[in-house]
Parts: sequence; C-alpha cells; structure tokens
Amino acid sequence: MKTAIIVAMDKELRLLLPLLADISEVAIGDTTYYTGLLGGHPVTVCKCGIGKVNAALGAAALIDIFHPELVVNTGVAGGTGMGEPPLKPLDVLLADAVAYHDVWCGPGTAPGQAAGFPERFECPLGDNVRRQLGASGGLLASGDVFIDGTEALARVLSVQPQAVAVDMESAAVAQVCCSRGVPFVCLRVISDTPGDEGNAAAYDNFWEDAPRRTFEAVDRLMKLL
Repeated sequence: MKTAIIVAMDKELRLLLPLLADISEVAIGDTTYYTGLLGGHPVTVCKCGIGKVNAALGAAALIDIFHPELVVNTGVAGGTGMGEPPLKPLDVLLADAVAYHDVWCGPGTAPGQAAGFPERFECPLGDNVRRQLGASGGLLASGDVFIDGTEALARVLSVQPQAVAVDMESAAVAQVCCSRGVPFVCLRVISDTPGDEGNAAAYDNFWEDAPRRTFEAVDRLMKLL
C-alpha cells in the first residue's frame, strides 16, 4: 500500500526518518519529501508545519503530488484527562475519529463542523489493529490553539466533550483527505496533559525522555496494513 505520512515539526520528523529503509529525498517548492520503505510499504514522509493551514496545505500537496492510498498523520498530542482510563504521557493513540474544537460555521452546522463536511472525520482502522499496536482509541480534537492550561482545555471540552486528546493539525489533514477521497489515519503519542501541574515541563522534557521506540508504533502500524 502506497502511504503518505505527515508530521508537523522537525522534532517529530527526526524521530521518524531513522525508521525508513532505502530513503531518498526530493525538494519540491519549499518542502522536502522523503521516500523509502516502512513496514514493507512504500512511503512518502513530509513535515507540514504547525497549525491547520500548514497541515491542509501540506496534506493537499502530498496527495496531489504522490497520490497515496492512505495518509497517516503522526506526532504528538496532549491528553485531556477524559477517557477510561485517561491517556498519560507516552501512551499511543490510534484515533477512532478526529474533529475540530475551534470551528463553527453558523446556523445549519454543529459546533466543530466545517461546512459541507461531517461533524467528525472517521478513521478506518478498528479495534483489532488497535489491540495489536497496544494503542488506545477515542476522539482527537484539533484547533489553532496550543492548549496549556485548564481554561483552554475547558473550552475544548465544551465543544468536544468526548475528546481524549488535542492537537493542532489532525482534523485539517482529515478534511483534505475527505475532500480527496483518501483514507486517513491518526496515530499520536501523548506528550503531556494540559492543566496538570507541571505540564509545560512535561512537554519540554518529553522530547528528551521519549525513547525512539515510541515512534516505532508507526512502523508496527504499517506492518499490520
């Protein structure tokens, strides 16, 4: 299966690229794309940048240039404290669905729903794959806000009360995939829980403390496809 993998930050890219075999790179415009093999599948990897606009632009270009059969958005996310049990740092989330927490398009749409699109973007992989990965499931909520305290987290949960994690890109990538008719998967590692005491330090330390095997969940996922 020809797969595209998109991340937001250089830190995430540096953890992911060592997993690729037969890697090569090509620069198109301002973006460098990395191709290779992961889990026995041909993949193209790129960094889009932080936030919804960067994510949408990156996903659209990735799909239009490389024509993948599947798009995987991976990287880190913050836990919300919801779910049974709540996600904690270094837990892996294979989302059931993603949605916006900072969108409302007016009457006729639900809070969190982009006009003309579903309220949630469903991810196609089920419980069997999730169990084999040792990952958790649930709803991930995206928005153009770095969630770093209880008030910001409360605003997210007021729109998406079932969200188990938050990030700044996944729903935008999912919306582009929906518009292009390409299946979308979201696989994220929890870095911290916004609002918990010391969460800012936990986020900073995550990049030093997190073992590289954390991102090997992507490799395991590819082998299960």
